[in-house]
Amino acid sequence: MLEQGKVLKSTGKWYNVELEDGSIVKCRIRGKLRLDGLKTTNPIAVGDIVLLNPTIDEEGNRLIEDFEKRVNYIERKSTNLSKQKQILAANIDQAYLLVTVHSPETHLAFIDRFLVSAESFRIPTTLLFNKIDMYSEDDLEYIDALSYMYEQIGYPCHKISATNKENIDFLKQEIAGKQVMISGHSGVGKSTLVNALDPALDLKIGEISKAHKQGQHTTTFAEMHKLSSGGYIIDTPGIRAFGIVDMDKSVISHYFPEMRAMMGNCKFNNCLHLNEPKCAVKAAVEAGTIPESRYLTYLQLMEEDENDIHRKNIYG
Repeated sequence: MLEQGKVLKSTGKWYNVELEDGSIVKCRIRGKLRLDGLKTTNPIAVGDIVLLNPTIDEEGNRLIEDFEKRVNYIERKSTNLSKQKQILAANIDQAYLLVTVHSPETHLAFIDRFLVSAESFRIPTTLLFNKIDMYSEDDLEYIDALSYMYEQIGYPCHKISATNKENIDFLKQEIAGKQVMISGHSGVGKSTLVNALDPALDLKIGEISKAHKQGQHTTTFAEMHKLSSGGYIIDTPGIRAFGIVDMDKSVISHYFPEMRAMMGNCKFNNCLHLNEPKCAVKAAVEAGTIPESRYLTYLQLMEEDENDIHRKNIYG
């Protein structure tokens, strides 16, 4: 009889899986599962519910025979393999994108791409503007402007300092009992924030960022940590660029909530909001109702060549 477990860590070939009794076992994937219809660099991701064979191999590993249907997942283009993708995490209740305006700078195009991907998989997302204790008044005004823009669209925004436990108390309450993902560029403070939320985890700070800068890892993997307060945090390694995959260009605008609200007013039902006459979306951009930066990201996504695996890295 197969036993159910939850994937906490993946390194490509090997997996740490938590069983229902709380114990953690090391596993590998059944070969056929790894090859069947492989369109991703990792057929199993953290957050997946997997089914394990009860037997143990000669190296002490359990065998992953199958996995349960995912509620959702989030993915990105593989950095080195054409037409393949990497699943970052699965079965996510809530995503948090950590944003910094410098050291490093999180570009608006990166934020928007992340949000589009999350929208396409119906994953609610909150923006956390981190390191506010390091910013000038001009920086803070810029963050206030960004927060206003994204909150008008429907994305909750919070200004935080991961080193100040007082201003993340709301976050502890929000994530209790949930399976949440924290993402962002290397260096934005993900590990610092996770440690602040649960000091017992004691994640190493800066390790992922250092490896990322050295370019040693073209494929990176997330890890899920069980919280002492209940629930799980998925800590994704630093993401440099965010390629949108398997998304029909005729529906990309549906994943921009502010465009989705307007498109019923376009003259043509199949309007792509590019050069069509009487386009309600373009009119809203000109009127300032839809932020120009968001529309520019939309244009980039519409013009992007999905076969170009050597896209210039302009997102961070």
